[in-house]
Amino acid sequence: MSKSSQQVQFPAASGEALAARLDLPDGEPVAFALFAHCFTCSKDTRASAYISGALADAGMAVLRFDFTGLGGSEGDFANTNFSSNIDDLVAAADFLREKYKAPSLLVGHSLGGAAVLAAAPRIGEAVAVATINAPADPSHVLHLLKDSVETIQRQGHAEVELAGRRFRITRQFIEDVSERKLTEAIGKLRRALVVFHAPRDTTVSIDNASSIFIAAKHPKSFVSLDDADHLLTRRQDALYVGSVLAAWATRYLGGKAASDAAAVPAVEGVVVEEAGEGSFAQVVRTGRHTLRADEPASAGGSDSGPSPYQLLSAALGACTSMTIRMYADRKNWPLEHVSVHLKHDKIHAKDCEDCETRDGRIDRIEREITITGDLDDTQRQRLLEIADRCPVHRTLHSEVSVRSRLV
Repeated sequence: MSKSSQQVQFPAASGEALAARLDLPDGEPVAFALFAHCFTCSKDTRASAYISGALADAGMAVLRFDFTGLGGSEGDFANTNFSSNIDDLVAAADFLREKYKAPSLLVGHSLGGAAVLAAAPRIGEAVAVATINAPADPSHVLHLLKDSVETIQRQGHAEVELAGRRFRITRQFIEDVSERKLTEAIGKLRRALVVFHAPRDTTVSIDNASSIFIAAKHPKSFVSLDDADHLLTRRQDALYVGSVLAAWATRYLGGKAASDAAAVPAVEGVVVEEAGEGSFAQVVRTGRHTLRADEPASAGGSDSGPSPYQLLSAALGACTSMTIRMYADRKNWPLEHVSVHLKHDKIHAKDCEDCETRDGRIDRIEREITITGDLDDTQRQRLLEIADRCPVHRTLHSEVSVRSRLV
């Protein structure tokens, strides 16, 4: 983790003291980041701590704080709303600007993700924004209140249980989140954006990530979090977000962060070697990129990275998406987004109707392709055909020679 983590506080726009923690890297920070936690959460959630730690390991200083009325911060939560969260973020940026350096990276988890999207125009130094399992519309949180919304509207307030704790929610909170629309603000973001989202998130559905991504202008990126839960309670999921986010951010932060990344010597070809952790963990290096490979715990590994077959599927998925994008751009078709979901399995050959092999077991990769955009049926069918023409797909269907020798 980081070399040091300091407890600090700063005044909110309303005057209350906000409790915060500043995670510092080992050495001079290459950049400062601001982290906004999820709805009714705190700066000390696992996701906040692990992601901030991963960013600190990459040389960034991260300020994570409790919104007004939450965690160690002063104030009454009942008097807060989405607008006050935005004001708190701006106050946090002002604090960093005055005491250290203004944040160039804004990171938000869940409703905190919606908040950083809304706050970004008021933080001029921010050049990159990241959302994690974030709703595309702040009013999405109202579904968490369930049957209490009507009571709150009628009585003006109500006690609501959220994540095992009780909070007093008022009518002004509901009115505020209902009036806030982010689509236009996202389209005018004018910052690099990366959207992290778990396809199986049952709290904020993947449709929200699609809406954010479609509304945003380039440069924008999307990272699927596989089977992670909404709160990223598993350590490996939060660390994955932090490491990928750190690598992504170096492209846009400039200065020392970008130069340090460019200074990494390139590796010719692909080099794989044992990581020295657990039974199967591997370090994979190619070009200037470093990946992990491992086996799941059920197979004796430590699950510190994707398995070899998952990496194989990832290669096919990446090639599929790139090929579809290249073809659509060449044709000037209105393709907005491509998503490829793959699953590798071994099946009995007799269960494959279109396979030549009839005995034993064969490998099968199921590939589900989602494309969005104003495309007609003919265009969509053509893009499906093009998917089968990606180079990796052709390699998997052709004869492959692998020659090995001891060095």
